[in-house]
Parts: sequence; structure tokens; C-alpha cells
Amino acid sequence: MDFTKQAIKTSVVACIIDDQQHVLLTRRCIEPFCSQWVMPGGKIDHGESILAALHREVREEVGLEIRAEGLIDVYEHLGIGARQDHYVILYYRCTPLSFVLQPNGEECTEALWAPCQQLAAMTLPPGCRYILAKVYPTLDWGQTPKPEDVSDEIPDYYSEGPDDQHR
Repeated sequence: MDFTKQAIKTSVVACIIDDQQHVLLTRRCIEPFCSQWVMPGGKIDHGESILAALHREVREEVGLEIRAEGLIDVYEHLGIGARQDHYVILYYRCTPLSFVLQPNGEECTEALWAPCQQLAAMTLPPGCRYILAKVYPTLDWGQTPKPEDVSDEIPDYYSEGPDDQHR
């Protein structure tokens, strides 16, 4: 396989869940994933720490303060858009410290607290669906996307057993 010299875009996304199991989603108004519901996040700037980028992106997009609880997983998007961009996205579970949503209008036009029971029926990009299926494995997600190449490299990563921790 031929690879081109192009930067990988490393991003961070906040999976913000309140005490009633509502997840903060925003409707993107820019590519990639324009018009889809996503969790707030964006690119990590050169020299910026991962958690600083996470807090900055959430403040910029929706005006919230958060507390990061831990890394959920990493998702890789390959060949996105006309430029065939390559994204590596780190998804963190977060708790909101404020609740008034102020979508910035530049990256997202709407923001809402979605009840977890409604998530599987919403228009979400593959990485978002994958992460939310990990957070809420009992919901009927249908066929969820898997990160590229993992099943070939890590045996039993996607096993269907009752003790599966990677679904």
C-alpha cells in the first residue's frame, strides 16, 4: 500500500454525561461530519497538552466547564473528505461543571442534552457511535463501526462473549 506524506490530525473529544445519563451533543456546521450530531472536541494544537485542548475545545464550542474522568478509547478515521484526511481521536468521559449551553455558531449551530435512550437513533458519525456504544452497551446500536485494523492485530478484541470488555 502506498502512503503519502501528510500530517495526521490528532484530536480530542469530550463525552460529557450528566447525572441523569444525558449526553451533550452538538450539530456540526463544518466538515467533516457537517449536519451530524457529535460530541464537542477538536484538534490538539502543537505544544498543547491533551487535557488543555479538551477543556479549550468544550469552552470554545459550547461554553461549558468540565471535569475529565478518563480516557474511553481512541478512534481512527481514514480517508475523510476530499483531501482524504486521517484523524486519530481520543475520547474522554467528562462530567459537566456548568450546564448553560452556548453553541458558538462557527463549528456548531445547536447543542442539546440527549437522553441516552435516544442516542442509537440519532445521526452520528462512526467514531461517535463506536464510543457511545462502549459507554452504553445495552442500547440497540445495530452494526457499530470498529477502528481500522484492530481485529487483525489483536485476537479476540471483538469477541461476543459475556465477559467482553471491548464491545
